[in-house]
Amino acid sequence: MGGLFVGDLLKGKVAIVTGSGRGIGREHALALAEEGAKIVVNDIGVERDGSGGTQGPADEVVAAIKENGGDAVASYDDVSDYDAAGKLTNLAIDHFGRLDILINNAGTFQYRLFHQLTEEAWDGLLGVHLYGTFNTCHHASKVMMDQKYGRIINTASSQWRNPEGRGNYGAAKGAIVSLTWGLAFELRNYNVTVNAIAPMGATRSFHDNTYRQMLADAGLDRKKDPSEQGSNRAGPEFVSPMVVYLASDLASDINGLVFRVGSGKIGRYSHPTESRTIYREAGNSEPWTLDELDEVLPSTVMGGDTQAPFIP
Repeated sequence: MGGLFVGDLLKGKVAIVTGSGRGIGREHALALAEEGAKIVVNDIGVERDGSGGTQGPADEVVAAIKENGGDAVASYDDVSDYDAAGKLTNLAIDHFGRLDILINNAGTFQYRLFHQLTEEAWDGLLGVHLYGTFNTCHHASKVMMDQKYGRIINTASSQWRNPEGRGNYGAAKGAIVSLTWGLAFELRNYNVTVNAIAPMGATRSFHDNTYRQMLADAGLDRKKDPSEQGSNRAGPEFVSPMVVYLASDLASDINGLVFRVGSGKIGRYSHPTESRTIYREAGNSEPWTLDELDEVLPSTVMGGDTQAPFIP
């Protein structure tokens, strides 16, 4: 991103961006600021696996925004802690006077097959991704309901459909998708929209050889997503424009949707529906017998397809 922040699409708006010290979150914060939003840059500065912690990343993004004529403040609150997430919301209001936009981006990641997971690893990842999203949404949504305005953009992942070797991550992201739908329904009468993106981008969370090597060592193959071919469009800057759009009044009628975004691609996920259905014949009030199920399921509900789709 270059030049001074001169856009006004989000002028007067205040945005919280969690996990915005690095990577996609950083790009979100800069892109929102470029359109005039005041930013709460939230990041606790941990490594990809959740270890460590430093204020440096958040401070650096705040400095970058201010150097380009924007306004920002740093937050080092851990969103996995409910009370800390409340402090984050309060910081936006105390420092800028309001809160209009919440971008949930914070996350950690560890490559582990399910049988290798520990309870600590499971709780740690869900704590940041799922509980972090709940915590910030719970505090921010109350403010947005009172002011009858708000934009919430959560971060999902294509892994919610098929978490190959990423069961804890996929479970968290699947829950975030469901939470997004639920919030969109509940908040729709308050002029608050809630959407989610499943980003595609070359960040430290995914694009190394560790994951593929882990699957290979376990005898599991994973087809490469065509979108991963080449890296000329894999940067986070290909994700953030959609986030800015969803955060703006241009998208005021878009609610409860999940988008696949990045590498020059924007896709919309369909809502899960029953793909094949059979019914008992009219007048038959008895449960299906096992023999009947064995006879009818293969050619009807199964339709010759008895395996989950292994998709990237």
